Amino acid sequence: MKKGINIWSFKEGTSIAASTRLAKEAGFEGIELSLNETGELGLTTTDQEIRSIREQLQEAELEIAGLATGLYWAYPMTSGDLSIRTKAVDICKKQLELAAALGVDTILVIPGAVGVDFIQGGEVTDYEHAYDRALESIGQLVPYAESAGVSIGIENVWNKFLLSPLEMRTFIDEHASDYVGSYFDVGNALHSGYPEQWIRILGHRIKKVHFKDYRRQAGGLHGFVDLLAGDVNYPAVIEALEAIGYSNYVTAEMIPPYTHHAGQIIFNTSKAMDAILGRSPQ
Repeated sequence: MKKGINIWSFKEGTSIAASTRLAKEAGFEGIELSLNETGELGLTTTDQEIRSIREQLQEAELEIAGLATGLYWAYPMTSGDLSIRTKAVDICKKQLELAAALGVDTILVIPGAVGVDFIQGGEVTDYEHAYDRALESIGQLVPYAESAGVSIGIENVWNKFLLSPLEMRTFIDEHASDYVGSYFDVGNALHSGYPEQWIRILGHRIKKVHFKDYRRQAGGLHGFVDLLAGDVNYPAVIEALEAIGYSNYVTAEMIPPYTHHAGQIIFNTSKAMDAILGRSPQ
């Protein structure tokens, strides 16, 4: 397995170039980028700018571990508003296009939500409608993913949707495409289950993996803590990943970064991942 770090783990406003340098210095093999509405990597980013980003990473001898986006919180594929669902599909098409240009094999996709507690005033959608709309939206995107040669990785998040590994497996399998799979988040699964069980059930469908840790007793978003400081059974997680033959990136997503000396979280996370992956003395 290869060791990556998500760009959201860096202090807000840190450039891709600066994040890349720090990630390389800390010992990561790849960095996961994020598509934003505007900025360095946005919906209007030009081909020339994409080439520049790719060249920056090549010069740093760092791979692009994946392409995420937070835009699906504002534009859910499950919305009752057709224009919002259309916008979400268009965002995913752009994400697939950019991933192909950057040489990324999988994008992170949040397939919508039934409800989101941490977004005040967010839309609440009936579960059955959410399922049907998400299924339809991803179905529209399958030909684009296959054409781009980039997989759509459905992430398990706190969206009150696709709540079990059995349901996630069924949702993925309904598309009958090797280009639809799971972008499995270890820490997110701990809130209501056991990540090692999710891994065994999803099996070959897992395209990418996010590493986070979570302390159940803290609860809510405050429960997310540094790797190895929470309740994730990482030996069991690694055993499960090895059992299914997973060898792609495991990418740390550390949100939010430290308030002071923000860069230190990158080095701490790298060392923790070395321990988890058996790369350092125990």
